Amino acid sequence: MRSLPLPLALTARLTPVAVLACAGWALSSGPAAPSTADHGPDRQQTPTQAPSAPSSAAASKSYTAAPAPCASVPVATVKSLVPGAKTAGKEIPSTDAKLRRTCSWNALQGYDYRWLDVSFEVAASDQEAKKEYDQRVTEKSGGGAVPGLGDAGYSVVNLTTQDKQQTREGVVLARVSNALVVVTYNGSDFETKKAPSTDEINKGAIKAAKGAVAALASAG
Repeated sequence: MRSLPLPLALTARLTPVAVLACAGWALSSGPAAPSTADHGPDRQQTPTQAPSAPSSAAASKSYTAAPAPCASVPVATVKSLVPGAKTAGKEIPSTDAKLRRTCSWNALQGYDYRWLDVSFEVAASDQEAKKEYDQRVTEKSGGGAVPGLGDAGYSVVNLTTQDKQQTREGVVLARVSNALVVVTYNGSDFETKKAPSTDEINKGAIKAAKGAVAALASAG
């Protein structure tokens, strides 16, 4: 096997990257305020309304810390998406590891290159999480919803070309309560100069995101 120089864009990806900007995303919650009882003198109805009051203030924040990202994706998934990579992954230093954590896997096997990032970001509230999620989806327009992925899921795939070398990258965002899962998965073929298909990259990114969301649920 002969080694080939990587394009500048991909070479930059092989160096530690800064962790994604944080914030969070989740559904604003809280049951509706209890309605006034309309049963005349039947005062025994009143106590049944009391339990609804505490629940309206609860569930505004489900997660207080980001889980270990390198343990969030099943080993079998890492092997299938990034052949030849060390399954343990490499966690990228964070300015606040309690709220933002990212793990990366990358490998060049033959002429095929693959890179996978999985990040967890924890926001101060469900409302802040939802706002950040919506903003990122707007910034990465052109994709589509991913049903059943957390409280809300979204994926988008883009193709870039530099020095005649194609790279296709997929990004999946998932919002779970006050936490955000961000998955980035890309690949290139240095022999053909072509990139993997949109379907391969999109399905791979979603598969990793499902594992990360499951890990987040377990951590909660």
